[in-house]
Amino acid sequence: MPSEQEGGNMAPLPFDPITEAHRQWSEHGWPEAADGMAAVTSIMRAHQLVLAAVDGVLRPHGLTFARYEVLMLLRFSSRGALPLSVVGSRLQVHLTSVTSAIDRLERDGLVARERHPTDRRTTLARITPVGRRVAARATDRLNTKVFSALPLTPGEQKNLVESIRAMRQAAGDFVD
Repeated sequence: MPSEQEGGNMAPLPFDPITEAHRQWSEHGWPEAADGMAAVTSIMRAHQLVLAAVDGVLRPHGLTFARYEVLMLLRFSSRGALPLSVVGSRLQVHLTSVTSAIDRLERDGLVARERHPTDRRTTLARITPVGRRVAARATDRLNTKVFSALPLTPGEQKNLVESIRAMRQAAGDFVD
């Protein structure tokens, strides 16, 4: 997985700043919170690194991760189309964000808006053939450059997903 350092944005530090922050947290009177601070800070930094890698792969396809998620949701749907409200619900984003993403995808010819066949109040977003091709190419690159290139063993990946899933569930992100 490409790092920000490889992209020329930043030089690697000679030490782990999160380990140092953990030490400082403990020394300054918060040892009971030091592990949690290090966990949260690690997640935030990992998010930055992964997002930079994903953005670097998607940018040549004219996509952001948000627009890529919309395309893939539509691609995986049984009819290739979903109501905008369902897109927002499934991606857990506000309808305003969905509308913005659909606007851009529509401008690029990757998605088309259409009326719902039985509910005139509902607008559907439908992936176009061009959108399917772009999504397929972007997915091939993400699979090769990011998803299959994580510097973690399969067991570590599974443990990471399970740990973050537990955090998400405890926060009310979904009901099991």
